[in-house]
Amino acid sequence: MLTIDNLKVALDADAGIVRAIDGLALSIRRGETFALVGESGCGKSMTALALMRLLPENGQVADGHIRLDDTDVLGLPESGMRAVRGGRIGMIFQEPATSLNPVMKVGQQIIEAIEAHTPLRGEAARAKAIDWLRKVGIPEPERRVDDYPFRMSGGQKQRVMIAQALAAEPDFLIADEPTTALDVTIQKQILDLLKDLQREQGMGLLLITHDLAVVSGMAHRVALMYAGQIIEVAEAAEFFSAPRHPYARALLGALPDAQHRGQPLAAIAGTVPPLTGAFAGCRFAARCTHAQPRCEQTAPGLQQHGAAWVRCLRVDELATTSASTASAPVAAAIAVPDATAASGTLLEVQDLNVRFPIRGGWLQRVTGNFQAVQGVSFTVDAGRTLALVGESGCGKTTTGKAIVQLLRRVAQIDGRALLRGRNLFELDGDQLRQARRDIQIIFQDPFASLNPRLRVAQILEEGVQALLPEVTADERRERILRIAEQVGLRRDALERFPHEFSGGQRQRIAIARALAVQPRLIVCDEPTSALDVSVQAQILNLLRELQRELGVSYLFITHNIGVVEYIADEVAVMQAGRIVEHGACEQVLGAPQHEYTRTLLAAVPRLAMTPAK
Repeated sequence: MLTIDNLKVALDADAGIVRAIDGLALSIRRGETFALVGESGCGKSMTALALMRLLPENGQVADGHIRLDDTDVLGLPESGMRAVRGGRIGMIFQEPATSLNPVMKVGQQIIEAIEAHTPLRGEAARAKAIDWLRKVGIPEPERRVDDYPFRMSGGQKQRVMIAQALAAEPDFLIADEPTTALDVTIQKQILDLLKDLQREQGMGLLLITHDLAVVSGMAHRVALMYAGQIIEVAEAAEFFSAPRHPYARALLGALPDAQHRGQPLAAIAGTVPPLTGAFAGCRFAARCTHAQPRCEQTAPGLQQHGAAWVRCLRVDELATTSASTASAPVAAAIAVPDATAASGTLLEVQDLNVRFPIRGGWLQRVTGNFQAVQGVSFTVDAGRTLALVGESGCGKTTTGKAIVQLLRRVAQIDGRALLRGRNLFELDGDQLRQARRDIQIIFQDPFASLNPRLRVAQILEEGVQALLPEVTADERRERILRIAEQVGLRRDALERFPHEFSGGQRQRIAIARALAVQPRLIVCDEPTSALDVSVQAQILNLLRELQRELGVSYLFITHNIGVVEYIADEVAVMQAGRIVEHGACEQVLGAPQHEYTRTLLAAVPRLAMTPAK
């Protein structure tokens, strides 16, 4: 169905010409799911944008061919491409918050796609849009079809994006991180829906994701990208049971789970190299634990080894070694004068209730209230981690934002949130500013939470300057350089703007900003959802090290059960604004008592790694 041959994409950046994709070749059959995996900045999303001819203004296809059946995609005029884009090829973008039109109702956006590419019009198109919202798991679709995107949670916006991409029932679908912001039950529902569409329509699917468990359950073939090149292609079963490239082995060794609890994950040292210069040898050599001098001098080609294709000079020699990789050393924790953590309860939430006003009519008068959080109570001890899990829209993020005092002017809040004995709901002015030195938040959507007009260095310095005025300019600069290194950002990234980064790289910036003021409690709202597994391992190692050295506590909001198994001491399960089960991590995940908890765990995708025959 789709054939890509020697695709090269170049970007004209301030640092020079960036060769984002360098000689990519692949083919995808009708009805096949082809997974493209790799770290942020490897070229996965740029490949998708090139296929849709949606490259940024500074980007161009320098060479290569793209064919969809008998259609030369790169040879079409823009008027012809508009019929292909959205009609024959659908795309689920990585960041729904920036892909959905903020001034259009979500139903209008889906209807727009239906009317552009199908014969349906008017009420028939609206009924189809409501049906798609129901298929992707939006509750009360007849009402929510008239909502604006800002009224929806991150996971709900992602579902709207999926409905919009599938509404015209395309022949081929590009899914760029389609389940990133989704909880496990909706993720399973969406993946089952994609499988059904493939079976009914023979739809081809290019799945771009960092969730290797999803890949193992969905993909027929897997291609691993690194620094603009494909370095391994194999059938999915073989890729997971017998990975051949050292990078593939390292990725699989970096996955968090209960077995690695208390141990550092096998993080891959360093970052993806800049793509502005020429490479003399293997692009992974600087980070590879198996590299030899010849690896840095000779560029490997993509060669067939058994049923797989691998770009590595030592692949035959390494075939007999263990598939594990050594753990990279964890960066030293940030030293502070009072590094010894206090013991006991750090945060105590008592009977928290959050209500949002419902407005209607021409004058938008308040006609009622929506109870988002009802009677939530929990404690977080110093140096401990409480994971808050549950489906999208259950109140997890609202709980976190209420505690950090970000909902004062938009919601009615009652109850108590005691941070080291001080009720956060009663603080104001200098007292609240002082408390914010102790409590920070990592937001779910890194793009929306980063100031697009500031460079990364300014973003990281801003919080330190406001909350720690005693820190000198030189000390601030040294601090942000150290933190940037810890979260896997190159030094040259500090002088760039947020829009110049991938979603995963922006998430690292958001994490660095929260860490910069040395808080005692961090509300982590899906902090690793946009990260690939190697960077996720770096971040989880860093968070554990900070907790061990400084006694930092975490309220960890996530739908990634593997991360919960690895990092959480206690788990609270939320449903419809209430906590329905709360206890030690081993107890809740190992022997769940509530039916909702059992349903959540049953939907968790697990990595299928069977021994090679």
